[in-house]
Amino acid sequence: MAEKASEKGANRPALSLHVPEPKSRPGEAVDFADFPVSVAGAQPRPDETCEAIATSDLCYDLVRVLGDDDAAHGPWDPKLSSDTLRQMLRHMAMVRAFDERMFRGQRQGKTSFYMKCTGEEATSVAASMALASDDMIFPSYRQQGILIARGYPLTEMINQIYSNKADKLKGRQLPIMYSSREHSFFSISGNLATQTPQAVGWAMASAIKGDSRIAATWVGEGSTAEGDFHSACTFAAVYNAPVILNVVNNQWAISSFSGFAGAERTTFAARALGYGIAGLRVDGNDALACYAAQQWAANRARANAGPTLIEFFTYRAEGHSTSDDPSGYRSAQEREEWPLGDPVMRLKKHMIGLGEWDEERQEAMDADCATLVKLATKDAEKNGILGHGLHHPFRTMFEDVFEELPWHLQEQAEQARREREIKWPDAPPYDADEFGDAS
Repeated sequence: MAEKASEKGANRPALSLHVPEPKSRPGEAVDFADFPVSVAGAQPRPDETCEAIATSDLCYDLVRVLGDDDAAHGPWDPKLSSDTLRQMLRHMAMVRAFDERMFRGQRQGKTSFYMKCTGEEATSVAASMALASDDMIFPSYRQQGILIARGYPLTEMINQIYSNKADKLKGRQLPIMYSSREHSFFSISGNLATQTPQAVGWAMASAIKGDSRIAATWVGEGSTAEGDFHSACTFAAVYNAPVILNVVNNQWAISSFSGFAGAERTTFAARALGYGIAGLRVDGNDALACYAAQQWAANRARANAGPTLIEFFTYRAEGHSTSDDPSGYRSAQEREEWPLGDPVMRLKKHMIGLGEWDEERQEAMDADCATLVKLATKDAEKNGILGHGLHHPFRTMFEDVFEELPWHLQEQAEQARREREIKWPDAPPYDADEFGDAS
């Protein structure tokens, strides 16, 4: 007789399920004593056209250039000019000033939503500066530094955040989800990880055309659990796509710590090895290391040596967004105790050590950035803020989707125009084409 289901395996040890849990929660002490901080400059820099397997050790180590003495060390030092370093520091300071004012604007009710990148500025600013200006960017929602580094007007960014009448995206995107064809910056999507297969596909198309432009995409460590990310890795490996997959590991995906995406088992850079892709794990708060790693990967892609997956190991110093309160799920001490420091402060100290900077110039630059952001904000506010009625005409909801407007949408446009006339008979008429040609 077959055993009853309840009796099967009765003499075997019971199975248990592991649920990831961060080391500290609100009210608990933070201890990073066992955090493995690699020695700056100790990591080898393989040839950019090496076999992917040659990067294995670099998937578990941490590529660092800036040491505790604030000096640059080792073969990964990109040896940037003083002018480039000053430009990098200014872009990072501008991002921080921009974030501060937009956060304040959201609290004042001028926009519905905002996301800061405090503590992660180097992963976008320094990394993107290592790319060509026309290399295609497929960003996530915390890469405002790339647009700022590429010279996108601050006023245009704020128009989009306010979804006002000057918003080039016509109020259709959630605030901070920018897009700029002129700056090779693909539209940000709120659907996580969709940008990764898009970046790989674009890179494949560039290679098919025999073009020289590569693609780079940014994704959070939590989003690497999405199927799209793994599809992107498969296609990138199979077709040797000229693409860089940047994983920003800031330790937290909203309120879930990185362990839920697999960080307890291995590094995110190590995922590259299973696909036969080159991988690098980088100190994401070291601007020089971020630049050097991105430059290495870009040169590799241009040499048709294949894609690279870079894990930028950093820390989200503030909330996930203006809708989030991090004090509800992590210790308030984490930001101060984070062992890799602040990227802006580290670059500033490095430049002071070189004799190319000082505290007075830093203070003046910070004040100048704050002033420029304030002026841009005032300029954008002339076009409207949340709830003030200055937005794109209603008819624009029917535009920019179809080359020729389908008959049913033409009917809806006409119906909307008639209902407006009935509801507000005394309102001034729209222009003749306010709802498009609905004849």
